[in-house]
Amino acid sequence: MIFDSAGSNLSRRRLLYGTAALLGATALPVSRPFAALAQDDAAWQTPPDEAAAAEQAQEIVTYGMPDDWANYGEVFAGFQASLDVAEGKHTDTDMSSLEEITKFDAEKANPIAMFADIGMLWGQVASERGVVPPYLPPTAEALPEGYKGANGGWVASFAGVPAYVVNLDALGGAEVPLTWDDLLREDLKGKVGSSGDPRSSGTSQTTFLAWAYAHGGDAANLAPGIEYAKQIIQQYNAAEATVDLLEKGEIALWMRYDFNCEAAVAQLTEKGINAQTVIPGISIYAPSAMMVNRYNTAKKDAGQLFMEYVLS
Repeated sequence: MIFDSAGSNLSRRRLLYGTAALLGATALPVSRPFAALAQDDAAWQTPPDEAAAAEQAQEIVTYGMPDDWANYGEVFAGFQASLDVAEGKHTDTDMSSLEEITKFDAEKANPIAMFADIGMLWGQVASERGVVPPYLPPTAEALPEGYKGANGGWVASFAGVPAYVVNLDALGGAEVPLTWDDLLREDLKGKVGSSGDPRSSGTSQTTFLAWAYAHGGDAANLAPGIEYAKQIIQQYNAAEATVDLLEKGEIALWMRYDFNCEAAVAQLTEKGINAQTVIPGISIYAPSAMMVNRYNTAKKDAGQLFMEYVLS
């Protein structure tokens, strides 16, 4: 959903129309026919066994779901506790949405991860690639079209707003930038942390859409977003943005989802650094999604129950 300071909004249908255009240039080719991947599907059609799930959830391995991303640390701990797992573990390797889908496919003969967090825009790519199972929990019936895999395998999990976290101390007394256009100020050149590569990152894609709407574009007219992108990339720091760079003041701000900005603010505040989350006047509500690894049938019971858990 798109929103601005006046409270106006645009429909999910129009948002999906525009994001489809973004994904057209980044979708992965299907390596083999979908039907050829059906050998594992029978396992996913059997109901989950809670005792088996408890054993499988002793150690949860994920991609792109670190403990501090959308509070996943507590989510996994709560899921393991619901299965009476006493000392559960969670191991994550941070990746972009495209990297996660590619990794699921590359490891299909020896699957490692159970779950991955993807920008919801990447759900259709995961489905087309065939890396998600034909399974949805009963609770997914309440989700509208576009918020779950048509054939299963992924569900919308939470929503965020493209924003940026500012290290106030790194501004050197300058005014806090409050709009996307404020980020083009000369004093911020080289001080802006990128949200990532829009060809592979769901966060970066939704941020791009926010730019388009903020500059008079819409889901069918992305040109204003492209024009703004040409300007903002001149402001980026050459290094990949991290909390460490933000803490050191090598970047003054970092474009992220609002919930990740808040986590960064808390982290910086603990170290005595003044920080603030800024949500520009025009941005978008951007749903994220959780996908299950189709090939990891050895842990399919935990996979099925976790899909239900995130929707509870």
